[in-house]
Amino acid sequence: MAKISKNRKAVVAKYNPDKLYSLDDASQLLKDITFTKFDSSVDLDIRLGVDPKKSDQMVRGVVSLPHGIGKAVRVLVLCTPDKVQDAKDAGADHVGLDDYIQKIEGGWTDIDVIICTPTVMAKVGKLGKVLGLAA
Repeated sequence: MAKISKNRKAVVAKYNPDKLYSLDDASQLLKDITFTKFDSSVDLDIRLGVDPKKSDQMVRGVVSLPHGIGKAVRVLVLCTPDKVQDAKDAGADHVGLDDYIQKIEGGWTDIDVIICTPTVMAKVGKLGKVLGLAA
């Protein structure tokens, strides 16, 4: 017979399987009973009462969380010098061309999204192997 750990005993003491928890109470309980040292995920199952066999009742889609996931996206815009101010006004973190191309060729990948204008695509094409794209 397996031995029950002290963390498991603490979880069982805090959680009542017969009680229906509200969403706020359940999320607070999850925070209280979690003992992991990493950001874990939570699966949420919702009974919608639809018949998936009927094509007009299929439920598919993507939901944007109201407060996001907490990760800030770092954006690099590769553009000609005349478009630099437009990119900065739009909220780009890094804006430039040749200096950033050299940094990326050197192994710099501290960005999440790269946006480039069609006029500089010829220069960006050689970055495919560094960025992991099919070149």
